[in-house]
Amino acid sequence: MRLTNGFDASASALTAQRLRMDVISSNIANAETTRAQFVNGRYEPYKRKLVVLEPTSQSFADVLRGKLDGSGSSPGVKASRIIEDQSPSKLVYNPSHPDADENGYVNMPNVDVLKEMVDMISASRSYEANVTALNATKGMFMKALEIGK
Repeated sequence: MRLTNGFDASASALTAQRLRMDVISSNIANAETTRAQFVNGRYEPYKRKLVVLEPTSQSFADVLRGKLDGSGSSPGVKASRIIEDQSPSKLVYNPSHPDADENGYVNMPNVDVLKEMVDMISASRSYEANVTALNATKGMFMKALEIGK
């Protein structure tokens, strides 16, 4: 086990949570975007994006091999991909909207601002927890250096 594993884990989590907050803010910014893509002669609304996180160590065998030969990957998390939420878009009756169909309905994005705010609070709390863990690791290193004086 390397001494910097705690720093590596916290750094990877901070990077992943920052990406998550970036995607959430993009979702909120596009909550009213009705012309995100032009497909088959029609505009389609913005689709909500989600970040998929996964551990950096994939299997028990990888972790065990890394521990035995000392070359294992650092613990932590990584953002494996960004996917689109496949939930249906909302139909809103607004006949004065420029993208309204012949019945007066507008196809709005599948972004729920309230859900995005809950996800943002979760990402923010996780970010803060990892900063606290990083500071605790730093404090332990500083105390270890004081022992050597």
